[in-house]
Amino acid sequence: MEKSLDERITENLRFEIENCGKKKTEIARALGIDCSSVSQYLSGRSQPTLANLSKLCNFIGCSADDILEIKKN
Repeated sequence: MEKSLDERITENLRFEIENCGKKKTEIARALGIDCSSVSQYLSGRSQPTLANLSKLCNFIGCSADDILEIKKN
């Protein structure tokens, strides 16, 4: 069974967050959110807003295109 886009986004977020070398508390502080929100992103219970996704990507050094699986032609 193919995974939904939401499931793939969660997996991509989890991969980038777990491999960035930053703690959840550091990420939460940089985004101005609770640490529990970062945990919810990792578990798939919620997804970041576009503004928080942008801040997250800038902070951990990844591309939103990779998280959202946007392919450029």
